[in-house]
Amino acid sequence: MEARACPVDVIAVCSADGELRPLRLRIPEADQSLLRVDIDEIVSTNEVTFVGREATIFLCRATIGQQRCFFELKYVLRSHIWYLVRRIC
Repeated sequence: MEARACPVDVIAVCSADGELRPLRLRIPEADQSLLRVDIDEIVSTNEVTFVGREATIFLCRATIGQQRCFFELKYVLRSHIWYLVRRIC
């Protein structure tokens, strides 16, 4: 498990009823490159309030090469910033 709370680039879709769904993200790697990850499935979503800030936590499943990985993404509503909280491979 790799844990880091860093901002990441995310492509997401918002449905007509307001549901937000991440589709793809780019993760900064140690060698300064960006790893592009296509999200296969949203396993769960959870709306939380932390220190007065509303956020949504997404647990996502993706395949990188031949390896299945899980990503925990946090979307902060007020600032509109996506954070990679945890990466489990």
